[in-house]
Amino acid sequence: MSDTITPAPSFCVLGGGSWGTALASHLACNAHPVTLWGRTKESVDAMAASGRNEQYLPGQQLHPSLTYTHELAAALGPCTDVLVSVPSHSFAAMVESINKHTSPQCRVIWACKGFEPQTNALLSDVLASKRPGCPHAIVSGPSFAVELVDRLPTAITVAASSREYALKVSGWFQSDYFRAYPTLDIKGVQLGGALKNIYAIAAGIADGLGFGANARAALITRGLAELMRLADKLGADKDTLMGLSGMGDLILTCTDDKSRNRRFGLAIADGLSPEAARARIGQSVEGIAATSVAHSLALTHGIEMPIVEQLYCVLKQHKAPRDAVVALLARDIKPEFQTAAAP
Repeated sequence: MSDTITPAPSFCVLGGGSWGTALASHLACNAHPVTLWGRTKESVDAMAASGRNEQYLPGQQLHPSLTYTHELAAALGPCTDVLVSVPSHSFAAMVESINKHTSPQCRVIWACKGFEPQTNALLSDVLASKRPGCPHAIVSGPSFAVELVDRLPTAITVAASSREYALKVSGWFQSDYFRAYPTLDIKGVQLGGALKNIYAIAAGIADGLGFGANARAALITRGLAELMRLADKLGADKDTLMGLSGMGDLILTCTDDKSRNRRFGLAIADGLSPEAARARIGQSVEGIAATSVAHSLALTHGIEMPIVEQLYCVLKQHKAPRDAVVALLARDIKPEFQTAAAP
């Protein structure tokens, strides 16, 4: 497939949740033609009639130039670039729909933060297996949908398959309140976006148990260390994890209750089961599946990820959250960094 840059892109955004809706409205604000696809006729008709997504962004007015449809063929047929914003477990099916309804020249951007749960694969690998040679990009970073729709200052990372496409996608999103930083480290950006959800759940649990700001700061810092160890083993650039799509996203989701992964952790601390906690949130909680994938990857590659290990025990083996914290604190004493300065 060609990586030729077309001068006048038209977008289809797949996913009428909070983030997909916010990105669609933002692209429309930047004077791009955008069609937003949603799964049900009822939800799409409601958005078209009101100009709002009351289910996920109540009270927020969307850009008036947006068009809406629940029909995939109508949404995908005329677009030059498709932006996928669905739960990561649905990504593979969305790529198959893209293949069915678009030309080979159509490029793919995604804003999903997670893994393909059946295979533990990064979504870029899923795309490569189903749409080989397709120019692609991922949009990730510390960003809440409601703040983007409110046009509050936001900065993200755009990782792409080529320098040209990274710059082009960044330019499409750039505005006077939205800054996009291009990079070629697709693997690092994906790992940062997927794994931060794990530590947001852990932070929610810690805060819900009343462990305080000291514990939260330690969890974020040591979570970043775990994330960087895995990313380094998998061939990502460590610098990426110190940026917006790594540390930036980690801080945001661990500290603000707009994060549904953090709220899920708070619900676990309240004594709810994972199933009941997920029902309380009412939306996808990507960190649940990501915890299982990270636990598997840590075992496969021999990487020490104690926070992931203990959260896995809480979510999958019914370990009491307080017991998980005790297990973390009881670990053998060792230096924070493996350097010459360590005793």
